[in-house]
Amino acid sequence: MSITTEGLSKRFNREWIFRNFSYQFNNGTTYAITGPNGSGKSTLLQVLWGQVPQTSGDLHYTAPSAEIPVEKISQHIAIAAPYMDLVEEFTLREQLDFHFSLKPARGKVSPSELLEIMYLTHAKDKYIGNFSSGMKQRVKLGLAFYTAADLLFFDEPGTNLDEQAFAWYKRELAKLPEGVLTLIASNDKDEYPADCTVINVLAHKS
Repeated sequence: MSITTEGLSKRFNREWIFRNFSYQFNNGTTYAITGPNGSGKSTLLQVLWGQVPQTSGDLHYTAPSAEIPVEKISQHIAIAAPYMDLVEEFTLREQLDFHFSLKPARGKVSPSELLEIMYLTHAKDKYIGNFSSGMKQRVKLGLAFYTAADLLFFDEPGTNLDEQAFAWYKRELAKLPEGVLTLIASNDKDEYPADCTVINVLAHKS
């Protein structure tokens, strides 16, 4: 699946976050969205995944056989971001069961297998609300990596990860199958592949 933007713009009050952004994001490609804190990286991702409406311009999602309307794009995406909440009243196993009751797992990975992949089998019966911030981030990343989605969005994926967990994130990122379109918003060059396409938000302010 690909994403095409034509004159895409977003404004909050009188401030343009980005403006006249025309681009084609191709399937099977990884893109890094860069820029200083507060420059609009997260907002651009939220517009691209259909959560935040654009102020003007057009946004198209194209699958091999047809265009996907924005109201149906949620079934084709997976997202990991520090500001997204997990269900803190769930145990980890309940969180995984709930998530995969809504979306299929990539490669038919079972919840038990994903627990092992995330190195969190020991915490399967622990309530999410009692997890550390790093454990929560690992769960968000694991759910995104192993959801059968055509479009993956990562916003500052290394947030709260220790060295071991960050190395795990890099390994899982490298294992993504061909054909997946991946967008990573980050200021840290270690969070995205060196050979990916880099887009600076500041270049689209006017």
